[in-house]
Amino acid sequence: MARRIGLISDTHGQLRPEVHAALAGVELILHAGDVGPDEILDELEIIAPVMAVYGNTDAPGRSRLRDAIELELDGLRVHVSHGHEVGSPTPERLVAKYDADVIVYGHTHQQQVARLGDRLVVNPGAAGPRRFRLEPSVAVLTIEAGRAEVELRPL
Repeated sequence: MARRIGLISDTHGQLRPEVHAALAGVELILHAGDVGPDEILDELEIIAPVMAVYGNTDAPGRSRLRDAIELELDGLRVHVSHGHEVGSPTPERLVAKYDADVIVYGHTHQQQVARLGDRLVVNPGAAGPRRFRLEPSVAVLTIEAGRAEVELRPL
């Protein structure tokens, strides 16, 4: 049976109402940082349980945020971090630093899906305030039979 995981990043204190429809039916939401206040996580938890990491704008010491998330989902290793810890994040830099089958990051606000060999690197884009003429977005990660696929969803 397929597992569907919501991916979101860079909300910066704004959760667009469209997020509820875009992530409806997911079993878990992974937030890749620059969350804003805890109310963002509270509202996301209406949709599904949430795990979130610190971004470079998140205040330290918040118990609901982690430095990184490492999960195993149906045999695939999933890593989530904001990406700023590698400087200017690129799929190549992230694959060199993290030993995971799926790497989720944010920070750049730019949607990106890259396959490097058998590894998947995903930036769901920024779901918060619009910046840099980029369309706000989230993503849904589907894991089934040891394979990961991702669908970007505009907001």
